[in-house]
Amino acid sequence: MPKDNTQTQETDVAVLYRMVMPNHRCPFGLKSKDLLERHGYTVEDHHLTTRDETDAFLEKHDVDTTPQTWIGGKRIGGYDDLRAHFDKPLKGEDETSYRPVIAIFATAFLMALGLSLAMFETVFTLRMLEWFISISMVFLALQKLQDVESFSTMFLNYDLLARRWVRYGYIYPYGEALAGLLMVAGIATWLSAPVAIFIGSIGALSVFKAVFVDKRELKCACVGGASNVPLGFVSLTENLMMVAMGLWMGTRAIWGV
Repeated sequence: MPKDNTQTQETDVAVLYRMVMPNHRCPFGLKSKDLLERHGYTVEDHHLTTRDETDAFLEKHDVDTTPQTWIGGKRIGGYDDLRAHFDKPLKGEDETSYRPVIAIFATAFLMALGLSLAMFETVFTLRMLEWFISISMVFLALQKLQDVESFSTMFLNYDLLARRWVRYGYIYPYGEALAGLLMVAGIATWLSAPVAIFIGSIGALSVFKAVFVDKRELKCACVGGASNVPLGFVSLTENLMMVAMGLWMGTRAIWGV
């Protein structure tokens, strides 16, 4: 093992032990080093280069994981402990996060602006709004399609049709993706509009019943089966957007608006 400098007393120096092996460089070790340096510490960076060396280190210091950090001779612990030491927020496994939803809608909006600028040399057009909704539909569908099994399981908690016909939970993300892609291209409205109206209407009714009538507290399957977004406003908005887009595109196709 490398020389044990864990008793270093200088408060501006941090001692870090992390795994740096030929086929594995611990990402939390890199994060720990970066965090320490950003807080003004000089890092005594000790590499654990073999499995045996790592196991010996863990046994010697009676710890379960690496990296491990010492500051002023006091062991701080692993990466999460280091973040806590610097009063950085720690995200819990079940913590609610709207980051995926915000990222999806923000990216879809910027893409719609870009398409409008490229096609019409101005960003604010009616087609831009259509692209925003249809691109959002595609992105939301992609989130679900990453793990259809997990999505369908979460979906069964509240969707009225899926509870009667389980296979609908597997079909839904493909229908949403199909409708969104056709609407982005502006083709086959005879198919995209009915699909969007159908799945959007059932979804909106299901969410409304679960949240506002039954007062149930559930996770939303809108951004996939691993999401921690509460069922409610986001999912209701997604479904109402699909209904509105289906009605609008259908009206345009029929009446030539």
